[in-house]
Amino acid sequence: MGSIAQGFFVSTKNGIQQGCTRKGFMSNKLFVGGLSWGTESDSLKSAFEEYGTVTDAVVITDRDTGRSRGFGFVTFDSNEDAKAAISAMDQSDLDGRTLNVNMARDRR
Repeated sequence: MGSIAQGFFVSTKNGIQQGCTRKGFMSNKLFVGGLSWGTESDSLKSAFEEYGTVTDAVVITDRDTGRSRGFGFVTFDSNEDAKAAISAMDQSDLDGRTLNVNMARDRR
């Protein structure tokens, strides 16, 4: 399950600790919108690795067609790396599309 540690809810999923602030924002997980349909998880990870250790990167696909839904998530090892990636990658270009990069929010 999870626990409260220093103001963050910490859960373990697939062996990776993920934190969530009390305001509903993930502490080290980024939402990446505006992805090209051709962008794959590996290329998304490669684009963000220069800003820190990426523990997970996934492009969300439609379950019926397998085609990209145009957004994904990148999880960093630290909150500082995540913030650096937001500053550098928000409104930047990847595969011909302008990215929108923000801290990820919890599902509602």
